[in-house]
Amino acid sequence: EKQLVESGGGLVPPGGSLRLSCAASGFTFSSYAMSWVRQAPGKRLEWVSTIPKGGGDTTYDDSVKGRFTTTRDNAKNMLYLEMNNLKPEDTAMYYCSKARLMVTPYWTEGDYRGQGTQVTVSS
Repeated sequence: EKQLVESGGGLVPPGGSLRLSCAASGFTFSSYAMSWVRQAPGKRLEWVSTIPKGGGDTTYDDSVKGRFTTTRDNAKNMLYLEMNNLKPEDTAMYYCSKARLMVTPYWTEGDYRGQGTQVTVSS
């Protein structure tokens, strides 16, 4: 059974940094593009970043570009999100998500995701 488990969230002041991790199991991790998405209270699920199955040309939403970095370790079935210069508007539940198909290079709202880890940016 496929499973995604996020960790690393917490409370951080504006300008701070966090590193989120996502442990994948139950599927061939290296065969799927992976994404980070987030949802702030009262708002819709929002795409953050997608990394191809082999790494490399990672894409980011403009709101996080230059501040967030997504990486993956296919040998360890792990996905990471390094977040720097955090802003209050980054406060949200963060989820890692698996692409629907092995040939799908992007995220769609119905894609499987984990239970999430809460990130709160506040002084």
